[in-house]
Amino acid sequence: MKNLIRFLPLIFVVGLLSTIQIIPPGWQSEAFQAQSEPPVLAPFEPTPMEVVIPMLILADIRAGDVLYDLGSGDGRIVIAAAKRYGIRGVGVEIDPELVRESREKARKERVEHLVEFRLQDALTVDLSAATIVTLYLYPDANLLLRPILRKQLRAGARVVSHDFDMGDWKPDKSEKLKDNQGENHTIYLWRIKK
Repeated sequence: MKNLIRFLPLIFVVGLLSTIQIIPPGWQSEAFQAQSEPPVLAPFEPTPMEVVIPMLILADIRAGDVLYDLGSGDGRIVIAAAKRYGIRGVGVEIDPELVRESREKARKERVEHLVEFRLQDALTVDLSAATIVTLYLYPDANLLLRPILRKQLRAGARVVSHDFDMGDWKPDKSEKLKDNQGENHTIYLWRIKK
């Protein structure tokens, strides 16, 4: 009994601490941290090269176009557009290792003077300079981007998405194709109208 009385204050404090939430100054709750992290727009899943070229053809690329690839991964779409059409391109990617890899590939392909790769969240990029935007993102990500695309892109700009549409935003054109593995793909084109 004496021992129990001796530990009673400690038992009381432990009991009290277990019933209240203590957050030390400067710490953020898990809920706040989850809200402050950018949403996952898509995992890195490269667009097969046999889909990249049809995407660029569907975009109807012309001299002077500027292509932005949102979620550019290893940079293959931006680099292919620069090599094939000689246009400027910007890859936007949130993974620093993929940005580094893209820059290295652009240097090896000798198009580093035409392209740049930005370490940035695709939902925060200024798209006003783009005449073409390419995407291979989750459907929910496309829906998040849709109002940004409509607001920031000029009339005549083209948006090309691999495999995922934009909800009830009807595409101007879509095409179905197969890659070398026999997998089916759909590519969608929207032209911005003001």
